[in-house]
Amino acid sequence: MKRHLPNAITCLNLLCGCLALTNIFAGRLETGAWFVAAAAAADFADGLVARALRVSSAIGKDLDSLADMVSFGVVPGAILFTLLGQAAQLADNGVTDGAASVGFWAYVPYVGFLVSIFSALRLAKFNNDTRQTTSFIGLPTPACTLVVASLPLILAYDQFGLREVVLNPLVLLGLAVLLSGLLVAELPLFALKFKNLRWADNRRRFLFLLLAAGLLLALRAAAVPLVVLLYVLLSVPKTAAR
Repeated sequence: MKRHLPNAITCLNLLCGCLALTNIFAGRLETGAWFVAAAAAADFADGLVARALRVSSAIGKDLDSLADMVSFGVVPGAILFTLLGQAAQLADNGVTDGAASVGFWAYVPYVGFLVSIFSALRLAKFNNDTRQTTSFIGLPTPACTLVVASLPLILAYDQFGLREVVLNPLVLLGLAVLLSGLLVAELPLFALKFKNLRWADNRRRFLFLLLAAGLLLALRAAAVPLVVLLYVLLSVPKTAAR
């Protein structure tokens, strides 16, 4: 029973990803975003439980990647596809009602699935890269997805007047390209895996968690992209040292 518990949690991650997808394509982006958060929690928990119980298997590793491909590969593409559809419609209405314009904007939302493609490349690379046992090379798919999933929540709880920014098609297109590049970039990033709780061994992790908590308390959903940016920036000294 102990051996199957991490896999059961991984399956919960997959279920949350499926529920996120059904809500996204039904137009309930906010609900879908909360299911993404649940999937991310399950993804963190399965590794934590596996290490605590000292159990691992090749099936568990493959299952984790398959679940991640749905929750953190297909789902962010679906969110960007939907948001780009809304943004393209607003942009098209604001420019012209001409047929040529309609034709151009009709294809823009599909760029969102670029993130899904690069997430698949990232996951395949991770499974076969022996350098990523204790750290990451390239942005992890859950971090990428949390940035994308924060956008519907920013729209739902627009405290800072960011609606026009989030629904700007150029911003969304730029974000899709940037995230896709970061997923496969040769950029070493630290992992949030604690072997002990000593400050000397985990300075970077503790600093990140403290700053991230402060940003989330102050900015809520709008803090998520900043938290991921902070994660990348805190990894830069480590990268430069290499």
